[in-house]
Amino acid sequence: MKTLSLPFRFGLVTSACLVAYFLILSLLGKHINVFFSLFNGVITGFAIYETIKYTKIREGSKFTYGSGFKAGITTGVVATLFFTIFFALYSTELSPSFLDELSEAWAKDYSNFKGIVFFTVFIMGIATTIVLTLTFMQLFKASNNPKK
Repeated sequence: MKTLSLPFRFGLVTSACLVAYFLILSLLGKHINVFFSLFNGVITGFAIYETIKYTKIREGSKFTYGSGFKAGITTGVVATLFFTIFFALYSTELSPSFLDELSEAWAKDYSNFKGIVFFTVFIMGIATTIVLTLTFMQLFKASNNPKK
């Protein structure tokens, strides 16, 4: 459990940053434009990068690809899970008209539009987590190339 404390804390802080970013966009009336959600990947990517970096510093020579990958995935999954829960609460309790405003065409065509949106938010977060973790591990893994 000690090895997961750092990624879990980074995940919680990341989800708080994602929530804060979403609320700032909401105050500005820009939360309906899905283009702004691209910055969520930057926030999550920074957190995953920092988690892997600090895991490597903490473990030193014992750092492995597996431990870095586990740290990055844990950070992203925790952040995604908590942000998805917030997003579901926001769009059902705090601003019930949000999803209708987000996509009027989808809301009319699908009977379970809310479930589709929540699932999409969650899957996008998990996909971002996996891709960014694999990408950043290329920077932190030990090289198998012989030194000249």
